[in-house]
Amino acid sequence: MSRDPRYDILFEPVRIGPVTARNRFYQVPHCNGMGWRDPSALAAMRGMKAEGGWAVVCTEMTEIHPTADVTPYVELRLWSDDDIPMHRRITEKIHEHNSLAGIELCHSGYTAVNLWSREIPFAPSAMPAASYFNDPVQARAMDKQDIRNLRRAHTAAALRSRAAGYDLVYVYAGHGLGIFQHFLSRATNFRADEYGGSLENRARLLREVIEETKEAVGDRCAVPVRIAMNEFLGADGLEPAEVEDAIAMMAEMPDLWDLSLSSWAKDSQTSRFSEEGFQEPYIKGVKKLTTKPVVGVGRYTSPDTMVRVIKQGIMDMIGAARPSIADPFLPKKIEEGRLDDIRECIGCNVCVTGDYTMSPIRCTQNPSMGEEWRRGWHPEKIRQAEGARKILVVGAGPSGLEAARALGQRGYEVTVAEAASEAGGRVARECKLPGLAAWGRVRDWRMLQINKLPNVSLYLESQMTEGTIAEFEADHVVIATGSSWRRDGIARHHSRPIQIDPAADVLTPDDIMDGRRPKNKSIVIFDDDHYYMGGVIAELLRKEDCDVTLVTPSYLVSSFTKASLEQSAIQTSLLKLGVEIVANTAVQEISADHVDLSCVFTGNIQKRGSSSLVLVTSRYPKDELFHSFAIKTSSTTRIGDCYSPGTIAAAVHSGRKFAEDFGAPPKDFLEMPYRREVTRLS
Repeated sequence: MSRDPRYDILFEPVRIGPVTARNRFYQVPHCNGMGWRDPSALAAMRGMKAEGGWAVVCTEMTEIHPTADVTPYVELRLWSDDDIPMHRRITEKIHEHNSLAGIELCHSGYTAVNLWSREIPFAPSAMPAASYFNDPVQARAMDKQDIRNLRRAHTAAALRSRAAGYDLVYVYAGHGLGIFQHFLSRATNFRADEYGGSLENRARLLREVIEETKEAVGDRCAVPVRIAMNEFLGADGLEPAEVEDAIAMMAEMPDLWDLSLSSWAKDSQTSRFSEEGFQEPYIKGVKKLTTKPVVGVGRYTSPDTMVRVIKQGIMDMIGAARPSIADPFLPKKIEEGRLDDIRECIGCNVCVTGDYTMSPIRCTQNPSMGEEWRRGWHPEKIRQAEGARKILVVGAGPSGLEAARALGQRGYEVTVAEAASEAGGRVARECKLPGLAAWGRVRDWRMLQINKLPNVSLYLESQMTEGTIAEFEADHVVIATGSSWRRDGIARHHSRPIQIDPAADVLTPDDIMDGRRPKNKSIVIFDDDHYYMGGVIAELLRKEDCDVTLVTPSYLVSSFTKASLEQSAIQTSLLKLGVEIVANTAVQEISADHVDLSCVFTGNIQKRGSSSLVLVTSRYPKDELFHSFAIKTSSTTRIGDCYSPGTIAAAVHSGRKFAEDFGAPPKDFLEMPYRREVTRLS
């Protein structure tokens, strides 16, 4: 297959200062939870993007000095020359595939709490430091010497970047995380000297640093500026019109303008709350202000949309973080005319949770993400089968489909038996809930790939039993039968079943997804799961004109989604819909005519009148078939939620892991299951 001529424009080279990108695909800086701790894994991940056709591949934010320490987050560091070899490993991996390597130098100002370095944070003006844990730390106001020192530190880091082999060296004023944005914004700059007050004064430091960075590296490296177009604070902060005025002042100074929104939660909105291209209204006015290339993001996965934004003059290069994670080979697939093979991002932000939990990046769609170095996984390739084996996969949910797809790609004969009338398991059910339609891509992509494999067969409405499995005479059986939501209330708060009157109207998310509805219009949802399900069920029932009270033992609704950057959007949406939220509270007892709620701190009880109840607590693995069959044979494995209920991303990873490991010599429990980067002391 060859490229459709409609997409030729996407493969035109773009000049960026002294360097040239071979096409318009630009992997913007993005965090990944590996950083300075896992440099080889990070380098392999970035190199995979370059192999997949991204002409520019950038790092995450890179701390330039000990006063820029964002611990506990694990980003890159370029504090001294000692860090250069780590960065050189990254640039070498990117250059292997003829791509440009970019580094996002960053000083995070008052958002760098310096927990590791124990330096005192500084900012344009004195203010409390901003951190995930509300650390009791304040940033001091910078004096003129501090500003000079910051400029010196940035220049030193830029020179180290050039020495490490980078082709693009960023000046970062975006996402509320860059100190140059803090100077630019009225929300954080209250100075009365030449660095405060008017827009020209607030932009002074940014101008100075651009000039100094260009002078330091501009003969060989391009200097992009990443800037926030909107802080969503109204006149109290940056708004598009004022940012455009600032850009106009500096229009030709940098070699590229990289446009973002602030904060990160606004910039990386989930598919639950935004569509592809959602940033276009904020960035479309910039191209008329500068002759320099402009790059922006918007979770673009459609090549037709990419062509449109180029032809409409909204941007010159297609920026991507999440789509490049879901499919590092997206550019190559467009170039080779394989559009239906694109593994489209579902916008769930599981990738972001890696950074927030200080753990290696993961992806729901691409289970090889973060595993390129430590497990040797590749998003497009897998080792060939070792001998002819006949494998039966019971269950066509996310783990079963991924296992079948990958085993089929290896060359094994695979049969998938699914009891339901459609494939997808929990994905097929959950993607019908409000805001989760894009999640169906997990099923759709795998089904399309399976349909291309002549050695993989899928049978729907095929309820398997111990007997029918035995009759199949497979060489190996994979049980991927998923999980079901518990009805007894056991989860994090309750380790023993809640006392429930048999006459009470109690449902689970499974009941709701099956089409059942509470008997009463007054409904209490008890959410002790703390991910997306409780909030989604509340939204669904409220939109069906029910009076909904969401009770949670946590201090926030869907509290884990702080790590996926959507908690605030979820709680705001529910409050606007009229959902009553009762936090720090647990359902203690369920009677036929009332519910007892208890304060998680005091234990004080309040009674709620007659209500139906939806328990969103924890899940049982549906492993009965495994236990009934596995005792008769050692050639049986359970995967995904059937093994241990978790995220969809975990289920997909489980399927890929089984396919990767199948046929390999078994490892002892005490063996390391993957490589890790260890400093050996002599």
